[in-house]
Amino acid sequence: MIYTAFDRLFQSNGFVIAYLARQGRTSIRLVLTPKTFPDAVNHNVIADLKGSEKPDEIVIVSGHLDSWDLGTGALDDATGVAVAMQVPYLLNKLDIKPKRTIRVIAYANEENGLRGGTGYLEAERNNLANHFAAIESDLGASHPIGILFAGKSELARYLDPISQILRSQGAAMTRQEGGVGADIGPLTQQGVPSFAPWFNTQTYFNYHHTAADTLDKVDPRELKELGALMAVLAYGLANLEEPLPR
Repeated sequence: MIYTAFDRLFQSNGFVIAYLARQGRTSIRLVLTPKTFPDAVNHNVIADLKGSEKPDEIVIVSGHLDSWDLGTGALDDATGVAVAMQVPYLLNKLDIKPKRTIRVIAYANEENGLRGGTGYLEAERNNLANHFAAIESDLGASHPIGILFAGKSELARYLDPISQILRSQGAAMTRQEGGVGADIGPLTQQGVPSFAPWFNTQTYFNYHHTAADTLDKVDPRELKELGALMAVLAYGLANLEEPLPR
């Protein structure tokens, strides 16, 4: 059997190749279209919600702007940028003032070089001590089940009060990882405590980096849940009384 509409098969059933392989010998024709063009100037997009008591200390909330041009990049990573932007929107809507500055970053060039993340590190290298925490959302917008963190294991106890608030929406779990985001990875390696939503990713990789990564794959309810988690996590970190272990 020969199939040319590869992305359509994945859109309807992420397991179709495994299914066909079990039926016997299967031929698949792949049409690959990526091209490498000369480098061009691009920029991170950054906005600050100034802290009321410690404005020089920063809690980052972030996603990345670019996507694979086969699709529209809805899950990877327009949803991450959207929920990062939702944090200051929700806090302003609720008239809640964070003690530390919450910085929204939409990183450039995550997909083929991490220039946005590495460029941000270079620009802020002399100010890393004031980077209190970094949060990144880059795995779509499915139901969040908790929080991932990278850094000292002692960070877990600082998340306990935040997790209690998130328990009512089923997002109270925590887990330590070596890294929790590509763009904040350079900051993590420099010792900045780093965090990310912990997702149910059961369907995410059916659409990841394909033409099927379009807005119809985003569940508005799950996007709201993710925005709520990001806001609670960012505000909780921004208002901690004591510094995080580094």
